[in-house]
Amino acid sequence: MDLFFTLGKAFLVGGIFCAVGQILIDKTKLTPARILVGYVVMGVLLSALGLYQPIADFAGAGATVPLTGFGHLLATGVQKAVAEKGLLGALTGGLTAAAAGITAAMIFGLLVALIFNPGDKF
Repeated sequence: MDLFFTLGKAFLVGGIFCAVGQILIDKTKLTPARILVGYVVMGVLLSALGLYQPIADFAGAGATVPLTGFGHLLATGVQKAVAEKGLLGALTGGLTAAAAGITAAMIFGLLVALIFNPGDKF
């Protein structure tokens, strides 16, 4: 039963993030790229205010997988690096925190491109 409760919380919070994004696409003239950047920036701002970690603790993957979670990851990486290395950490912390996820995305993208036949289809 705990599994269903955990999945429900993740689905609820992730669904809210998706619904807000869809409303922004439908009701504004914002481009999808601007909305994606806004989500990352919102994750950073909510982390800076200390509001995102409670959301992530509640929703788990429903809050850490979307782009707001990427912004949160960057912000916490910078905070940790600044505490350890000083001002230089502001430049390196976000990259260090996100390196594993970015590397995995690149490797899996390469593998999929090698296995399947990518290309434009007209």
